[in-house]
Amino acid sequence: MTTLDLSTIKPIPGFDCVKMKREIQAKIYEETKHMTWEERREHTRKASEKFREEQRLRRAERVAEAQQ
Repeated sequence: MTTLDLSTIKPIPGFDCVKMKREIQAKIYEETKHMTWEERREHTRKASEKFREEQRLRRAERVAEAQQ
């Protein structure tokens, strides 16, 4: 199994992960604040499907690039 050496990862100057998290949470809250639980569940399901599809496409692109 490959181990990840975290000492090689450099921080991104000016990037605040807590700020980003809060901004994303606020966006999701605004999108869902008037939804029922069923509507929120459907919203989350659709977002998850979209994310998985984007991941699948990125992986396929990386495989295609590696084969060239």
